Amino acid sequence: MNDAPPAGPGALSAEELERLCQLVYRSTGIAYGEAKRYYVERRLIQRMAATGTPSIAGYLALLRAGGPELEQLINSFTVNETYFYRELHQLECLGRSLLPEIVARRGPGDLVRIWSVPCSTGDEPYSIALWLLENWPLVDAYHIEIVGSDIDTQALAAALAGDFGERALARLGPEVLEQYFEPARDGRRRIIRDLRESVHFTRANLVDAASVAAQGRFDVIFCRNVLIYFDEASRLLAAQHLLEALNPGGFLCLGHSESMARISERFTLRRFADAIVYQRPLAAAG
Repeated sequence: MNDAPPAGPGALSAEELERLCQLVYRSTGIAYGEAKRYYVERRLIQRMAATGTPSIAGYLALLRAGGPELEQLINSFTVNETYFYRELHQLECLGRSLLPEIVARRGPGDLVRIWSVPCSTGDEPYSIALWLLENWPLVDAYHIEIVGSDIDTQALAAALAGDFGERALARLGPEVLEQYFEPARDGRRRIIRDLRESVHFTRANLVDAASVAAQGRFDVIFCRNVLIYFDEASRLLAAQHLLEALNPGGFLCLGHSESMARISERFTLRRFADAIVYQRPLAAAG
């Protein structure tokens, strides 16, 4: 495989690469640079072709003019690798340990809020809903609100549609597929309407305080495999915003290769039988 940077109209000068990467960084918190030149240039070429822009200078001018193209560029940079029941041990921990601890401080019928961010095409928040329906005996005793958020508007549109291929559904048993999905068509299944309507989808940016604050507070947050793409400054911002988005005593679940140990000391590490998670202390202020 030849990973040499493309030549021709999509080849960025060092200055143009820096300008484009700074624009993406300010919008997402994800840091790109010379080491990611090939990745950046491939997406630039795609967007130039899609907009009919013949030159890099013209495309950068299009971005500066505002409008929907910046959103489309950001969409092209996001990674949407996901499937149902990914990191199943965290869902098991949710039902066996996290929710019992949360509802012990609540009354029957009280609201419990769970946030999946970034939610990509919806596999994770729908997985949470399915898992609770199938495995948590108290699911009907409380009002469970599940919110899925992402910066990628195309991924959010796919999440709202709730239509999934065989690879995304490979870990679900036939009984779950039959009960919660419409009959297969061309190798794809759509999640039933009741479940589609049970998850609320919003656009959110983890490094933007107002964007996160607009989502309200949550009892459990699943934020997996995004902090690894941030630089130190963005990770610090995201950690602060995630802490503020948690109710005191709420829990944060990260990806298996991620840790808060070197990012923030304001979370308490909790070791449960199924998973290691991070908790906002009950006495946390703010």
